[in-house]
Amino acid sequence: MNTQTLQKTFLRIRSNKAFELFVIGVIIFSALVVGAKTYDVNPSLLRLIGWMDHGITAIFLAEITIRFIGEEHKKNFFKQPWNIFDTLIVVVSLIPIDNSDMALVGRLVRVFRVLRMVSIIPELRLLLNSLMRALPQLGYVILLMFIIFYIYAAIGSTLFARINPYLWEDISIAMLTLFRVMTFEDWTDVMYETMEVYPFSWFYYLSFIFLTAFAFLNMVIGIVVNTLEDEHQKERDEEALAGGRPSIETLSMQVDELKALVQQQNELLRDREPR
Repeated sequence: MNTQTLQKTFLRIRSNKAFELFVIGVIIFSALVVGAKTYDVNPSLLRLIGWMDHGITAIFLAEITIRFIGEEHKKNFFKQPWNIFDTLIVVVSLIPIDNSDMALVGRLVRVFRVLRMVSIIPELRLLLNSLMRALPQLGYVILLMFIIFYIYAAIGSTLFARINPYLWEDISIAMLTLFRVMTFEDWTDVMYETMEVYPFSWFYYLSFIFLTAFAFLNMVIGIVVNTLEDEHQKERDEEALAGGRPSIETLSMQVDELKALVQQQNELLRDREPR
């Protein structure tokens, strides 16, 4: 079997739905194995779990090898970040560090093997890519939210520190208390305590909750949803181009060109009309 035939064979295996489902099942089983190690089990079962872990690593090695050989252009394989992540996870899992000082690192790497689910399932990759693309816009929202937190924490520390120093002693502790208020974790207890001294302090809490829990969080959701829709549109355009169909952007440009052409023809006809 020559190299080209082997590459086509592995490409068919990699593109097979049953193969993808098998890998997903192994990843889920790997997560269960990692969870089983956290329990107090007898040594014989622990040895069995260890052998299972070695088998999972061997399957992952075979899977990444199939994906690499099935790639038509080998250099493009490592241009995709998820392929690099999968390869690093598999390579580190092969290093025998279980009985060394780096055993903790080995266990942590095995925990991160669950993240391989994202690289296998396209829908999860789309969600994560959308979240990463939304981070620059989310950064400004988070910065504005921090400013609101800081202002309210300074006010709260000034007014309520003598009521309950445990919650309002300084601005950093006050910000933690406000985070508790924003997440609605027994926030009414905090409010009623200050209302005994400042009856109108309820306005302080309600205005803060409105700005953070309602306004800012809805802004975050809106940004993520818009970015997700853009990713879906990009995916649809790529599928359209791959199928020989024009994308939405191309159709929009063609419609604009036709409108400009019709408008130009109408102007020429008006100029030729007898006055």
